[in-house]
Amino acid sequence: MSTLLIKNGIVVTATDIYEGDVFVDGEKIAAIGTALQMSADRVIDAKRKYVFPGGIDVHTHLDMPFGGTTSADDFESGTIAAAFGGTTSVVDFAIQYKGQTLHHAWETWMKKAEGKAAIDYGFHMIITDLSVQVEEEMDALVRQGVTSFKLFMAYPGVFMLDDASIFRALLRTGSNGGTICMHAENGGVIDVLVKKALTEGKTAPKYHALTRPARAEAEATHRAIALAEMANVPIYIVHLSAAEALEMVTEARDRGLPAFAETCPQYLFLSYDNYEEPGFDGAKYVMSPPLRPRETQEQLWRGLAFNDLQAISTDHCPFCMKEQKVLGKGDFSKIPNGAPGIETRMSLVYDGGVRTGKISLNRFVELTSTSPAKIFGLFPRKGTIAPGSDADIVIFDPETKVRLSAKTLHMKVDYNPYEGREVVGATDTVISRGRVVIDGGKFVGRAGSGSFIKRASR
Repeated sequence: MSTLLIKNGIVVTATDIYEGDVFVDGEKIAAIGTALQMSADRVIDAKRKYVFPGGIDVHTHLDMPFGGTTSADDFESGTIAAAFGGTTSVVDFAIQYKGQTLHHAWETWMKKAEGKAAIDYGFHMIITDLSVQVEEEMDALVRQGVTSFKLFMAYPGVFMLDDASIFRALLRTGSNGGTICMHAENGGVIDVLVKKALTEGKTAPKYHALTRPARAEAEATHRAIALAEMANVPIYIVHLSAAEALEMVTEARDRGLPAFAETCPQYLFLSYDNYEEPGFDGAKYVMSPPLRPRETQEQLWRGLAFNDLQAISTDHCPFCMKEQKVLGKGDFSKIPNGAPGIETRMSLVYDGGVRTGKISLNRFVELTSTSPAKIFGLFPRKGTIAPGSDADIVIFDPETKVRLSAKTLHMKVDYNPYEGREVVGATDTVISRGRVVIDGGKFVGRAGSGSFIKRASR
């Protein structure tokens, strides 16, 4: 096994900042000190650079079928792009389609990732059909390290579960130690609004947002938390976008309930205004929940600063404009939902959050790595820099300027939502379980070198 010594860096965890050295032996961090005198196969001088724990993105959709097409990044291109951006672990979503077993879904997604993923990966399980057998399978999957399950309150007839099924799944996690992740939008109401808009000839991309009102997200968030409260179990709200939904989470947490939520960079840096871009360009931003009014951004940042929101993930689900988004030209409801973000998360949040004073450097690490690791059973193996933890490390240059562009990024999609935006702060070197995978702006890892992460239950 090889050894690696990172010298003179500014080591940053969720709780500490100090100048120091990190010694890696094989796949693990072996020692941390202020002046380590140890021989190593490779020495990296990280002077004036931050040394972060590798980013953890707990919401990605790689190689995912949707609306007659498949997301543009598979586990090879998507995880390589993630590594370029400073993310060393992803938790993706395996989908159980109606009539299937959970194990069939898990095996299907494992085959998608094995031999392709360049960084470590885990899975949440999407449940669309909850039978007694499926409830028993939930228990078995938790024992096998798939410890979280995603349920939908949206997409009637495809993904949406009724409240009784949701409540049964919540109750099951009370006994098996799993965690329910909830897509909280009132799908029935949205379906009526979509049909009404199309009947009125309102077909442009902006009507995707206008038929998914913030109150529909807030109502479902409130209902999800109420169901979890009755089941006496935690709940995790995915991709929270609306200030009204954040109010529901804040109120629950103020009452001491174990309610958790994530938001995504698109809700922090983009807004409804993007849907008003000329022609069909608004389709670039069609995602669910949709982008909200610009003033929502400050409320979300406040939620991140005061721990009403616990994580920033991406909901990375890219579809090309030319071959895929165009499927919805003339009918916004047929535009594949999703946007690319797996590569740009860390730089965007550092530039727009830390450099502007909205969040601290420690909070940045907490939101992008430590907190998701703790919520989803990865800590302390992942999410921190400590002896015995996996050597997932990002050397980050706070002064590097990068202009974001689809032409220079590594995601396999023909546009970028932040095209032309300049960010200050970018990865320099990325290490995944002791192996350097990004070195001086080049990918030096290997597709297939990532491993399935068996996660712990609560």
